[in-house]
Amino acid sequence: MCGIVAYLGRRHAYPILMNGLYRLEYRGYDSAGLALLNDDLQVYKTKGKVSDLEAFVSGKNISGSVGIAHTRWATHGEPNNINAHPHVSPSGNMALIHNGIIENYVYLKEELIRRGYKFRSSTDTEVIIHLIEDFMVNVEVPLEEAVRMAMDMVIGAYAIVVISKHDPHKLIAARKASPLVVGIGDGEFFVASDPTPIVEYTKNVVYLDDEEIAILELDQELKIRTIRNQEKVPYVEKLEMNLSQLEKGGFPHFMLKEIFEQPRSIRDSLRGRLNAAQGVVYLGGIRDFEQKLVNAERIIIVACGTSWHAGLVGEYLLEDIARVNVEVEYASEFRYRNPIICEKDIVIAISQSGETADTLAAIELAKQKGATILGICNVVGSSIARATHAGSYTHAGPEIGVASTKAFTAQVTILTMMALMIADKKGTIRRSRFHQLLNELEKIPSKVEKALLLNDKIREMAEIFKSASNFLYLGRGYSFPVAMEGALKLKEISYIHAEGYPAAEMKHGPIALIDEEMPVVVVATNKELYDKVLSNIQEVKARKGIIIALVKEGDTSVANLADYVIELPDTEESLMPLVATVPLQLLSYHIAVMRGCNIDQPRNLAKSVTVE
Repeated sequence: MCGIVAYLGRRHAYPILMNGLYRLEYRGYDSAGLALLNDDLQVYKTKGKVSDLEAFVSGKNISGSVGIAHTRWATHGEPNNINAHPHVSPSGNMALIHNGIIENYVYLKEELIRRGYKFRSSTDTEVIIHLIEDFMVNVEVPLEEAVRMAMDMVIGAYAIVVISKHDPHKLIAARKASPLVVGIGDGEFFVASDPTPIVEYTKNVVYLDDEEIAILELDQELKIRTIRNQEKVPYVEKLEMNLSQLEKGGFPHFMLKEIFEQPRSIRDSLRGRLNAAQGVVYLGGIRDFEQKLVNAERIIIVACGTSWHAGLVGEYLLEDIARVNVEVEYASEFRYRNPIICEKDIVIAISQSGETADTLAAIELAKQKGATILGICNVVGSSIARATHAGSYTHAGPEIGVASTKAFTAQVTILTMMALMIADKKGTIRRSRFHQLLNELEKIPSKVEKALLLNDKIREMAEIFKSASNFLYLGRGYSFPVAMEGALKLKEISYIHAEGYPAAEMKHGPIALIDEEMPVVVVATNKELYDKVLSNIQEVKARKGIIIALVKEGDTSVANLADYVIELPDTEESLMPLVATVPLQLLSYHIAVMRGCNIDQPRNLAKSVTVE
């Protein structure tokens, strides 16, 4: 989950590297470092954020037109100056940055120690640079061959970039199960974990595939070879991202900007796919698999975190509207319980980044069993987009805030269209009802805009609850995943303990926690289960719990019972998650701001979980 950026060319490397680190800091911010090639190899690294690194290098030699840089999310070894990247070879001639986990590093380290090598850090990464130098010295091979031989011995996930002062006009990059993209400029190269550090310099990129090594030399064409030493022809793609998407645009935090971008991101996810007037839903990315979806006896959704909550909404949609059996699995557990997967199964993998390691592993397992794999992700060219048979992009645009917001509603939008498309082709929905849902789905962006007008009211509410120690979120039916997502957002950015539950399950345990200090958020929008939700609210009130209720406009029964009420624009219950999630995101945001939390970079978290 670390962030990698590198540059080779004729420009001053340092500002490019620092700008890239700031762009990638959402991937990890335990420590940061960089290495520059000038007359010598200069390595600077420190515990803390990128700003700490910038302060640390002030006044030091930062010249050079070749360099690598890294921002870390710690796995092996605590966050400190020594464990920070880059790591240097025993001779001091080479430096390496790494994202991933080396599973057999203990064996390799013990073997290297037996041969006299000494280690400075407690990371798995340092093994790699020792191996590379060992091959260069003892086998007498060039840098790129030493990298190839070293990575052939490594088991695990990696994205690495290596520089050597003996090859001052060369960068070597390699990847397996961790993302890496190469930007091609005019006589220069850029390397990064994702395109965000590259977009302002070039639109031409190559996404490395697993077990590929990129050899980058000044004024030379990009060369790619595999770990098995096979030559590959680079496939150059054009970036669609623009620079303005990576800026805050006047908002104090990326998270708030991204919450307010949801009307646009939902519209963009619908654009070209939904035509309510003509009664058409068209998901071009999966058109070749439509019939398989229609005929599927079972759909398995695999995801993690917020994407898993989107998958839960998808389960309700697909079972309710399309009448197909759906199972939603934590990708992190899926492959460890020997799941039963058949060739007729459809597996839908959901991931904002398209790089989630557990989800990628679940995809590979399902592939081995012969299932058809479809992806829903936000990042073009990502690993999941390439590993699946087909899929749909969400078009949410770059999401920089670590706590996911617009990606969630975009994912639910795609799942809604998928359910409607299958239902229409299967005939499990009346045509009149189909048109009704299409028309209402088309109105959702404007209803989200209306929900965003509640921002000031929710800020006032946050002031009341900013010091709470615990929160309980309750919902029934489609509102249950919304409750879980609301609780997750609060936990992620405010560090308040919060749990989401099906409202009916409250009496089976959580009710023991309720007292006059416990705020209970109830998503009370389900008309069919309205009376039951009222009963749940009364159970909380009887124990002096504080009720914050999300209701549809004009509701009076719940409003009369609740202590605080948030009125939502009315919509179909199956579409309500797209609207109801928004005020819960705002509540979490404002509480976190008032508690002085780091909104975009919450402690211990990173945006893309690219390690197990």
